[in-house]
Amino acid sequence: MTPHGPLSDHDLEKIIDAATIYLCACPAQVAEQILRLRQLLRYQQNCLQQKDTDTEVHQTIGRATERALAIMDECIDQVLSLEKWDRNTLTMPEGLRARRDAQLPT
Repeated sequence: MTPHGPLSDHDLEKIIDAATIYLCACPAQVAEQILRLRQLLRYQQNCLQQKDTDTEVHQTIGRATERALAIMDECIDQVLSLEKWDRNTLTMPEGLRARRDAQLPT
């Protein structure tokens, strides 16, 4: 069980920050769920290190979490591609920023 996917925790936090600044919450929502799933997986890994624990329970949760992570990793990849985020800097495209600016009161 590994809590890491194609994007690092730092990368996901950059997406959350950019999406929040530019009022585009969907990528941030997906990134936040990936971070939470990684946290759950780490928690399950720690539980498996305990001597007085039900291994089967934590392995079951871990396997389900890994499947959910794979789905959400694929989702964030597709969302970033569809919205044309810069993959090197993880910045939102200018068009989405302009859309946000148009919605702000003047």
